[in-house]
Amino acid sequence: MRRVALILALFPALAFAAAQKPCVTADEATKLVNKDVCVTAHIYDVVELPNGTRYLDVCAPETPDERCRFTIVSMFEDRDQVGELRKYRDMDVHVRGIVRPMHGRAGMVLSHARQFYGGPAKFRPNPKLIRGFGADESRPAIGDPNLRSQGGRRAFMNSHDQEAKPAK
Repeated sequence: MRRVALILALFPALAFAAAQKPCVTADEATKLVNKDVCVTAHIYDVVELPNGTRYLDVCAPETPDERCRFTIVSMFEDRDQVGELRKYRDMDVHVRGIVRPMHGRAGMVLSHARQFYGGPAKFRPNPKLIRGFGADESRPAIGDPNLRSQGGRRAFMNSHDQEAKPAK
């Protein structure tokens, strides 16, 4: 009976683990813009620009550049988290991330090495949400009305709320 209860308790976790979505090809990924997907691709070349941005070329050498509809890009500031990319040249890889429109084609930003193993991209906070926040500031990051004074100075008993003293 305990085994049955254990199996039933683990069933949702087992069902979730078995329901992983398969990777799609780079051509299929172009139709999944703004979706978090796993892309399987062959890396033909790794191109590095002078500013440190690196591109994983997933199109065959005989494919003209204007017909290549998907790219994987790694920014210079993510170099430490991504690591060396030249080792993936002439390899088939699986990369997980969000497909975004990039200069007339679809692409994926590679910001952490764990994306090669099905993990998420590096977390980047939304700068619009953290506006006005600084650890050195004494005020809170959000304008919570419960934290503001509600009018004048408040005390436990205002002078208006005091009871009249009994006459002696």
